[in-house]
Amino acid sequence: MKSLKALLALLMAFALFATACGSDDAVETVDAGTETTEDTTEEAPADDSPAAQPGEGVEVTMARADWTTGYFQAEVYKLMLEELGFTVSQPSELEISPSLAYLAMSQGDIDFWVNSWYPGHNSWLEADRPDGSKVGDSLSKVGQQMPAGGLQGFLITKSVAEENGITTLDQIYSDPELSALFDSDGDGAPELYGCPESWTCDNIITEMACQFDWSLQQVQAGYDTMVAEAQDKADNGEPMVIYTWTPSAYITKLIPGNNVMWISVEGEVDRSNCAGQDGGEEYEQPNATAAIGEDSCLPNSVGDCRLAWTAADILVTANNDFLTGNPAAEELLEQVVMPLIDVSLANVEQGGTDGSVAEIRAIAERWIADNRDLVDGWLDAARSAG
Repeated sequence: MKSLKALLALLMAFALFATACGSDDAVETVDAGTETTEDTTEEAPADDSPAAQPGEGVEVTMARADWTTGYFQAEVYKLMLEELGFTVSQPSELEISPSLAYLAMSQGDIDFWVNSWYPGHNSWLEADRPDGSKVGDSLSKVGQQMPAGGLQGFLITKSVAEENGITTLDQIYSDPELSALFDSDGDGAPELYGCPESWTCDNIITEMACQFDWSLQQVQAGYDTMVAEAQDKADNGEPMVIYTWTPSAYITKLIPGNNVMWISVEGEVDRSNCAGQDGGEEYEQPNATAAIGEDSCLPNSVGDCRLAWTAADILVTANNDFLTGNPAAEELLEQVVMPLIDVSLANVEQGGTDGSVAEIRAIAERWIADNRDLVDGWLDAARSAG
């Protein structure tokens, strides 16, 4: 089996010096005839107290998304803001879905979160507020946390695909015999493990089904529960398709090239909003071809690995008033770029813990310690801005 780091690297086809001037003791010469007087003024003792931080006295309300693969980044940002003197709420106390997060941020109830996935989340920015403005009018996308870092797509049981000559999802939904393989309850609609409601990816799958004329049943439950069921089926060679993403630890259970394969889709989602969903025009997924080799991805009819999803920009979204009032925080959010492989490995490490706040904080603290020079550069830039 390939090493863990090699598996994760497969999906990555995608940085105050202060000076002080000393001087000799001053000697003041006073013209008083021939008399000269030496200044006996004592030099003030050095001030050894720590320098004030730009965030001192400022309370920050931070949320995190209700998917486990965003916990690590949230804790890293919290720890860095605390080094700048900010008092930051515990993100786990405001663990919410995108359907609530953007409205709450626009109202100032939450200052920011680090779990935006664009373009998928653009639809939430277009939502109307009670005062008639758009949610996005009060918010900004900040920094470059992980540009094109969110690879998304569908995985299929490897042995089932090979035995039945399946290379695209379109085949399953257009061929009655193949559809029947994935229709465990016999209702005529093959099942696909999708997304929990309100994650946005569930809406995008609905739009795909409409635009591509797929007849399917999107199974929606707790995501970890769906992964466990999908892994059992994949390991036992049973028909299964599931939506997933990276960076995550899920691909250490559903392993492309081992028990599953990424599977292509022939088309790309456009802005037609076929399913008539609110904000559906924003579910567009252009440039959906991924640089994944045939040992891990089943190619479409022209030989490309086309996952139907644009690689998402994982970014910070923040309330505009918070950014304006806290230039040091804004600069920090602008500075941070998280290495994709590090986030993936942190998710794997997190998967071996109980997922508690203490465990995740420990993982984040170790990452900061291992990347101290990089982090200090971000913090120095933030202090200069503040």
